[in-house]
Amino acid sequence: MEESHTIWIEKYRPSRLTDIVGQDEIVERLSSYVKSGNLPHLLFTGSAGVGKTTAAVTLAKEFYKDSFQMNFREMNASDERGIDVVRNQIKQFARTTPLGDAMFKILFLDEADALTTDAQAALRRTMETYARTCRFILSCNYSSKIIDPIQSRCAIYRFKPLGAEAVKEEVRRIAGKEGLSITPGAMDAIVYIAQGDMRKAINALQGGAIISATIDEKMIYAITSTARPDEINELLGLSLAGDFDAAESLLNQLLHERGIAPNELINQCYRALVKRDMNRSLKVQLIDHIGETDFRLSEGANSDIQLEALIARFVLTAQKSQ
Repeated sequence: MEESHTIWIEKYRPSRLTDIVGQDEIVERLSSYVKSGNLPHLLFTGSAGVGKTTAAVTLAKEFYKDSFQMNFREMNASDERGIDVVRNQIKQFARTTPLGDAMFKILFLDEADALTTDAQAALRRTMETYARTCRFILSCNYSSKIIDPIQSRCAIYRFKPLGAEAVKEEVRRIAGKEGLSITPGAMDAIVYIAQGDMRKAINALQGGAIISATIDEKMIYAITSTARPDEINELLGLSLAGDFDAAESLLNQLLHERGIAPNELINQCYRALVKRDMNRSLKVQLIDHIGETDFRLSEGANSDIQLEALIARFVLTAQKSQ
């Protein structure tokens, strides 16, 4: 595939540990494993797009250099999550002898929290039996879904959401290589949309680059179907002022004319509400309403009805607090 048609997430994936931004402490500790030539089983946990997969792959590349392809295997547990994949594919790879000068092979199991409990129990035994010939790196979003016997066998690394400066640094680097011009407002919009997820940030940047080499704030919000922060604040302000009709009109505009997803709108309302300077008791009640609406949507309730009901609750709660 020509490089110009490559998805930027892959095109600009760091090739060395030191190229990973925003996770300096973790990078330093992983680099020490490369220097020592030894490696324990590892468990990477954290939200999406913070560098877990990149860290695993670059760690293996620095370990093996030219023999990387022969001694490293990446699997996604969400593709095959049953016990058979552990008994067959994983066990078969773990039991074979490392090739070249390698002392052990590395198996990277992405989205390990998708494995069933029985599969994890079988994996625990495999990790124990073949520890001499194979090291395991497990990656997951929720470490609580990994059974304790596996967690106790791993060095656990918790990847934090990337900070605004880390996201901006990487976006500037990619924009420079692609010859793009980004306005300050667009940069802030990318940071707002990403929420610490570099994958989201790069996707937003590439989406804007397809339209124009000069990327502005309006373009970023449009291509990502995201409401601007001032629109969310206006929606909250109208609701808390008791103007249900105006709030409902703005809500319908955001949902139906702008095509913003209901769950995304709820998430943005929550983020704006948490930062809003207001009566603490009122804030607590409003966040409770958001949580209830979010749960109802996850259970399959009608999104239009639930979001209008949320606005109605905001109006009634604000009136009672006066």
